Amino acid sequence: MDRSPLPGRNDLLNTDQILACADRKAATFIALSDRVWAMPELRFEEFRSVEEHITALEAEGFTITRDIAGMPTAFMAESGSGDVTIGFLGEFDALAGLSQVAGALEPDPVLAGGNGHGCHHNLLGAASLLAAVALRDALAEAGVAARVRYYGCPAEEGGSGKTYMAQAGAFDGLDAAFCWHPADYNHVMSAATLANIQAYFRFTGRAAHAAVSPQVGRSALDALELMNVGINFMREHMPSEARVHYAITQSGGVSPNVVQPHAEGLYLIRAPRMQDVQDLFLRVQKIAEGAALMTETRVEMIFDRATSGIMPNRALEEVMQQEFEHIGPPPFDAADFDYADRLAAAALTDADRRASAEAFNAPPGFPRNLHDEILPLPPEPRQFYGSTDVGDVSCIVPTAQCLTATAVVGTPFHTWQTVTQGTMPHAHKAMVTAAKVMAATAARVVRDPELRTRAWAELERRGGGTRYASPLPQGTTPPRDSSSNRTAP
Repeated sequence: MDRSPLPGRNDLLNTDQILACADRKAATFIALSDRVWAMPELRFEEFRSVEEHITALEAEGFTITRDIAGMPTAFMAESGSGDVTIGFLGEFDALAGLSQVAGALEPDPVLAGGNGHGCHHNLLGAASLLAAVALRDALAEAGVAARVRYYGCPAEEGGSGKTYMAQAGAFDGLDAAFCWHPADYNHVMSAATLANIQAYFRFTGRAAHAAVSPQVGRSALDALELMNVGINFMREHMPSEARVHYAITQSGGVSPNVVQPHAEGLYLIRAPRMQDVQDLFLRVQKIAEGAALMTETRVEMIFDRATSGIMPNRALEEVMQQEFEHIGPPPFDAADFDYADRLAAAALTDADRRASAEAFNAPPGFPRNLHDEILPLPPEPRQFYGSTDVGDVSCIVPTAQCLTATAVVGTPFHTWQTVTQGTMPHAHKAMVTAAKVMAATAARVVRDPELRTRAWAELERRGGGTRYASPLPQGTTPPRDSSSNRTAP
């Protein structure tokens, strides 16, 4: 990959130029975000949201490549040419059961049981797209040759769309990738995340009358319950930072006088290292086989997804921190703080605030209900106990992410309290700030070959780059629907 100096007037490709380009088109992409919020779609089914993004990109002159990795809602958009290529990662999937009226201070579904943007991915995709357009425009104005890509990435919530895109080579050839995530604090993410594997275990037994002929029956539900008992005993004997979660997705029925012939659970295994995840997954499979043996049932494992942990890149994160501090936090006003105070009083607790501060390594007791500061970069990358399929991108190409306060301090994500804020003015301001931080950092990468060299050297030192191995089993294909949207990272 060529990291020689770029042709063109690099002195004009500066942060102020990026900000001006972003401001000119911010309203267009705020409107895009609001439209996507109003059409919440689950993993692998984001068809309308994708068309909204593609229409916006085509209006900006980007060339579209559809059906990345065989996924109808995965695409790539590209503009420009040159030896350096920058990628921006966008998402647009929603969560099941979180329908909510915008701006309300209490639960109020638009559609009972409907979907909602409980992780603000409506904002995420639109801001990454604004960053791509702002960088492309600034490059053109400065006369600098570089290539800009926007990746439409489906199914981050419980589907790991980027992992399938990575396996297909979609991110090969990038010099750097940038993403962001809505949050309730402003900071640069310098943290490793948990790798994971998710799979269904489906037990099949033999139905019988539970009173007249119980000896004939073989209970799949018994097998599933024994599997969960085995996993709970395993917890004492696994790495302390590992996690195993499960949901009973099929219990076999509602009649207690039937020996249940079918039962199914969905299991999510996480740990900091993929090797530990894979080792635990083998143990989970053995427990399932033991449960089937004890109950004389059959068990089938159906692989669902896998995700690598994020590989932090301090070279990029330090530059992103500098740009964030230069740009400043979202410009909240009195009306924003008034709404935040009312929502906090009506729907949030001190426990919510403490949990959020702990999760984001923020000092406790921030006095305002919108975070209008920028957290310092930690001395070293820390461990974050969530997961994201950005991890697989970060293992292939140097990647950096910022987080901006689209939500009131203490807002628990994946809840109605998040959804209700998704089209509020404070969320829009935080979204535009994220776009500016990403684009400004990307501009530094374009004009600084030494930064590109350091970022790649760090990636290789951490074991990424050419040593990336997909966590997906050979021959795995992406699911085509949202049938397991019952879980999310």
